[in-house]
Amino acid sequence: MTLTTKHLPISRDEFLTPFDSLFDNVIEKAFPGFGEEFGVTFFGNHSYPKVNVIDRDERLEIEASIPGLSKDDVSVELEKEVLSISGGRQDHPEDKGARYIRKELKRSSFRRSFRLTGSFDTEGITADFKDGILLVSIPKSKPDKPEKIKIL
Repeated sequence: MTLTTKHLPISRDEFLTPFDSLFDNVIEKAFPGFGEEFGVTFFGNHSYPKVNVIDRDERLEIEASIPGLSKDDVSVELEKEVLSISGGRQDHPEDKGARYIRKELKRSSFRRSFRLTGSFDTEGITADFKDGILLVSIPKSKPDKPEKIKIL
């Protein structure tokens, strides 16, 4: 008796989803509440745009890859401690009637949000967009020095 298996091509998402879940679990165990602190979609699978979140001594940086869009197509907003990156561009008019053989480029609108706590200076947030990369820099608040009270 021979056992054969049919090899079906698996998609990139089918291949990477277990690794995404593993990464999410490792981060959640190592830093409980981290994903919750930065918003529900922080570690969401298939989130777009893909981001790097970099913790520096004096600031937190969110680096988002948004290829094919211009600075005018992207928006960064802060509302009630939630920083949102949004934007998008519609399909080109010449795309109507086109028959795509493969379509992987994202052209629909998007929104990705991050919850900021009181430990950031939200008035000092800056954003720069160059070569399809959005860099949002969020300064950390300086900790208040304890006030010395004179003992009488």
